[in-house]
Amino acid sequence: MAKTDNVYKKAVEATLDITNCYQPGLLALGANSTKINPVNTRLLNGSVDIDSCTATNYPNANRWDYSFGYNDKAYFIEVHPANTSEVDVVIKKLEWLKTWLTNNAPRLNSLKADSPYYWVQSGKGAILPNSKQARKVAQAGIKPIPLLRLS
Repeated sequence: MAKTDNVYKKAVEATLDITNCYQPGLLALGANSTKINPVNTRLLNGSVDIDSCTATNYPNANRWDYSFGYNDKAYFIEVHPANTSEVDVVIKKLEWLKTWLTNNAPRLNSLKADSPYYWVQSGKGAILPNSKQARKVAQAGIKPIPLLRLS
């Protein structure tokens, strides 16, 4: 049965800050699309470069990178170096994203997957498992991963 209703696209278009930023598949991620490995590409609902699309309205904010829809659920990924010196920056970006979703993107917020937030490493990971920084990212509910696999 073919799907005719893309709830992810409608949620993006209903969000003033990103209304014109929807891209099919993972196109909004550009070269970073290789960091996502969906089992079934037909379940992709589209993507948005949140960082670029919100830069004008929030020029000094620690903005989150991307969102994409998969199987009618919204995922949010930050492609960023996984170094101890970057932990606080990524946590600030996550806090900005959660506030932005609540205040500016309620329809997109309502589509969040069960585990919606991912820090995808842009290079090698350099956060020691028992370090203070590892505890911080665990408390924030986000852990750097080299690749996001979706089933």
